[in-house]
Amino acid sequence: MKLYLIRHGETEWNVKRRFQGRSDIPLNEEGRRLARITAQALVGVPFSRIYTSPLKRAYETAMIIKGERDIPVIEEPRIIEISFGEYEGLCCGKDNYNIPDPAFMNFFDKPEAYQPPKGAESIMELKVRTGDFLQEIVHNKSMHNETILVSTHGAALRGLLSNMRGIGIEDFWKGGVHKNCAVTIVEVNYGQTLIIEEGKTYY
Repeated sequence: MKLYLIRHGETEWNVKRRFQGRSDIPLNEEGRRLARITAQALVGVPFSRIYTSPLKRAYETAMIIKGERDIPVIEEPRIIEISFGEYEGLCCGKDNYNIPDPAFMNFFDKPEAYQPPKGAESIMELKVRTGDFLQEIVHNKSMHNETILVSTHGAALRGLLSNMRGIGIEDFWKGGVHKNCAVTIVEVNYGQTLIIEEGKTYY
C-alpha cells in the first residue's frame, strides 16, 4: 500500500492567519491554482480511492486531484481538522492578534501544556481519532496493493504523522505545519508505515 497525504489548498483564512478548525471555509483562487498544479504533478499516480475530510477546503482539493479518475471518494470525519471551539475565526497574525487567552499559543510552542478553549478538541483527542483511522487503513488486507490519497488539514496531518512515528504530544509539531497542497508519501508493509517523502510541494 502507498499513501499520499495532502494538506488542502490555500483559503482566505490561511492568508489572514485565522484559526479555521471546523469552520467550513472554501479554497480561494490561489488554493485552487495550487491544487491544479499538484494534480498535474500527480496525474500519473494510480490512485484507487480517496479519503477526504468532509470540510470544503479538503474535499475540493481532493476532487481537483482526482481529475478524471473513476474512483471512490470517501468522506472521513476522523481526518477533519482539530476544533478550536469558541476561538475559531480568531487571528494569530502579529498585526491583528486577538486571542484572549495568553497561554493559547502553547498549542504550537508547548503542545503538552495546551489547554483547549471552550468547545474545542484536545491534541490527544486528535491523535486518537487520526490514529484510529490510520490503523484501520494500514491493517486492511483487502487494500494492501492500493494507492490511496488522503486529503486533510495541517493539525490532522501532524496527528497522522505523529502516530506513524510513535512520538509524544511534546513533539507533535516536529517538522512544522506543512504548506498548502504539500504531499507526504508513505509506504505501508504488513501494517508498518515508512515515510518516504514529507511535505513536498510541486509549485
